[in-house]
Amino acid sequence: MILTYHGGDFVRAQSGDTIVAVNPISKTSKLKTTKFGADIALISENNPDMNGIEEVTFGNKVPFVANGPGEYEIKDIFVKGFFSNGGAKINTIYSVLFDGIHLCFLGALKEDALSDEAVESLTDIDILFVPVGDTLAPSKAYKLAVSLEPKLIIPLGVDASIKTFLKEAGETAAEKTEKLTLKKKDLEGKEGDIIILTS
Repeated sequence: MILTYHGGDFVRAQSGDTIVAVNPISKTSKLKTTKFGADIALISENNPDMNGIEEVTFGNKVPFVANGPGEYEIKDIFVKGFFSNGGAKINTIYSVLFDGIHLCFLGALKEDALSDEAVESLTDIDILFVPVGDTLAPSKAYKLAVSLEPKLIIPLGVDASIKTFLKEAGETAAEKTEKLTLKKKDLEGKEGDIIILTS
């Protein structure tokens, strides 16, 4: 699997020819957009920073779109969406089993408390993507991330917020990479390791 970060909460996960786009940035957003074709688009919140379905529709690829709570199965990829408090808007947390790796995207989470349903289902997370900064304060984001016991934590946000997040973790630096390429076996022995994906 190859993981690429495109700014905001926009993450691309690819295995072979199959691509999952999570929270793609719309061309009406002030954030920089990226255009490519995806098989699946997961939308956590209906705002231009996260609902750019047109930006991940390209060539002969028109993505299946999940934009709320529910269970979905597309191309041997299993997705569960859970409601969470996004403030004035509905936020959906996504649990994704893709290429044998359990990914979790918290989306535009505004609070550090999850529903009982989400807590019960979000177990054995391999890689957790946590929003840091505008949506969730770094201290709360770190506390929540650790409580979910993922093997890898990838904070998403601006540099200043990520630095504060790392301080909460007691780290002065974390591994940085533009693309994270890994297999399930690469996660063995990891416990809450932090990796920074750069856009």
